[in-house]
Amino acid sequence: MSESGDDSREMGLELGDLKADLEDADYPLDAEELMEQYGDYEIGLPDGEESFREVMVTGGDETFESADEVEQAILNRVSAEAVGRQGYSDRGAGNEGENTDESF
Repeated sequence: MSESGDDSREMGLELGDLKADLEDADYPLDAEELMEQYGDYEIGLPDGEESFREVMVTGGDETFESADEVEQAILNRVSAEAVGRQGYSDRGAGNEGENTDESF
C-alpha cells in the first residue's frame, strides 16, 4: 500500500499484487499467456472474490498491449457482484417506473 492510499483498488475492486505484477509484465501478452501467469490471483469484490481466470475466461483470443488494457478488461468482465447496488442511479430522484423526463 502506498502512502497516498491503496493503489491496488480500482473502481471498487481489490487487485492486490496482481496490479503490480501486471504493470511489471512484458507486453504484448495474449489472454492465454495472462491466464497461465496470473490465473490464480484473486480479485476482491465488495461481496467476495473471483479468480483472474474466472473474470478473463470470456475474452477469447485477445492480445493486450499494456497493464491498463488488462485492468480495463477486468473492470468490463467482473460479475454482477462487483456492481454494488444494482439498479441504483445517482442521476435523479425519480422512482423506478416513474416518468422523469424533463425538459430544461
